[in-house]
Amino acid sequence: MNEFITNFCEILDDTEANEINEKTDFKNLDEWDSMTTLMLIAMVDEKYERQINGADIKESITLEDLHTRIQAK
Repeated sequence: MNEFITNFCEILDDTEANEINEKTDFKNLDEWDSMTTLMLIAMVDEKYERQINGADIKESITLEDLHTRIQAK
């Protein structure tokens, strides 16, 4: 999970890593937008060799939820 959080933080420009944890509601971050969504999808594909889609992101609330979905793929 820590590695996933680190990788997630790398796609953010304005949010400090110490503000992010497994319970973070990532879609409520100020910089969350469609571009960040695409960067997340690309990061998961590159780092985890798994494919997520809009439904996976939409149905996840926290980073922990998203991480669980990625692991299940």
